[in-house]
Amino acid sequence: MTVAGVVGFGTPGLWWLANIRDDATREDAPYIEDPPAEHWSIEPGPSRDQVTRIISKGAYSFWLEMLPAPCEDQFTHGILPSPWKGGNKWMAWAVFDGHSGLQTSELLKKQLLPFVRHSLSQIQPTSIESPVPDELVQRAIIKGFLNLDDSIVKTALITSQSQESLQEKVNKLAPAYSGSCALLSMYDSTTGTLHVACTGDSRAVLGQQKPDGKWEVMPLSVDQTGKNKAEIARLHREHPGEEDIIRNGRVLGIAVSRAFGDGQWKWPIQFQKDLQRRFYGPPPLVPTYNIQTPPYLTAEPVVTSVKVDPGTPSFLIMATDGLWDMLSSQQAVDLVGKWLELKAAEKKNSTLEPTYEPFDFGQFWKGVSWKFVEGRTTVQDDNVAVHLVRNSLGGNHHELIAGRLAFSFPSSRRLRDDTTVQVVFFSVPDVEK
Repeated sequence: MTVAGVVGFGTPGLWWLANIRDDATREDAPYIEDPPAEHWSIEPGPSRDQVTRIISKGAYSFWLEMLPAPCEDQFTHGILPSPWKGGNKWMAWAVFDGHSGLQTSELLKKQLLPFVRHSLSQIQPTSIESPVPDELVQRAIIKGFLNLDDSIVKTALITSQSQESLQEKVNKLAPAYSGSCALLSMYDSTTGTLHVACTGDSRAVLGQQKPDGKWEVMPLSVDQTGKNKAEIARLHREHPGEEDIIRNGRVLGIAVSRAFGDGQWKWPIQFQKDLQRRFYGPPPLVPTYNIQTPPYLTAEPVVTSVKVDPGTPSFLIMATDGLWDMLSSQQAVDLVGKWLELKAAEKKNSTLEPTYEPFDFGQFWKGVSWKFVEGRTTVQDDNVAVHLVRNSLGGNHHELIAGRLAFSFPSSRRLRDDTTVQVVFFSVPDVEK
């Protein structure tokens, strides 16, 4: 049996559309009665039930018996045919953390898997009995990522010079103006191998139960940011003499060192200026940054392959950085372990919810942590992904969570990021369907 939990939430926005006509006095026009000034009031923040509804929006779980083991944010998951004849079905999960718009992440949701599947299909297995080496699978996944990014970024010149309509050109260029991280996991049920490809700072970890019952973390990706020493060294090798590429943990102003789209970090400056003038593209990075030898970002993923032991209780956590801003990998794995423990016992929190003093965000400067605190852990959700999100935002401290969720975009960015989580159980201890 396998079960997966998914949840994603972003920073809500409101579009108000009004059409004022000369005949606005028509009787069918909406009428708003102004209340007396002394009765003016603000809607209260989310109640406990509303908090649960907000962080559970779009969440669901499902059991799967077909395989032996198992926002600007977007996500996808599903069962796939084997890339090669005669093979068993595969499964795939992906999360996409968009930035500067959601056009890139939306495109990745639709196109990344087809590009990767096409690349995998080009491999010619030596025989049905002989598994394809992990190294060939990894190369194919990398090729699929790069081919898709090339189609987004490198074909922009062709698009700008084409005879297509202005509307068509703008639509095609939009995914190159914005950007997105991508985290893709693919499970080959024939070999029991999990392949994880990471471009950007979303993160995947595998939780495995040890003989003593504790859960250990196996990292399946590394955050690719301007704070990653290996990424800093790579960028300096690729751009010798440009010492100012990285400042304050950012690559020419952007937090990630690898991403899809983000043409400003990949196109020559003159082309950036041309796109801004002709198609209202984003402003060039100059003169704010000294651009000499683009591209500075790449969509090339780092791919990890690991065998999943069906005899060892284990699960995969994939999440955008909104979760990892609040939780360490070990904390996330322990939280899932705690959820499993109480689920197996068919109960939720056995302790009463503590009483907190009245809260405001000034307490963050008085010793109250804005990140996850073990003492605030709560288990009250049927969906494990919702469980992770709740505890990352404040756990059993209702007023802290409600306060964070009371903010709408763009103010919410100061307190929380878009967060998308997928949890996949390969095998679980003592949990009945």
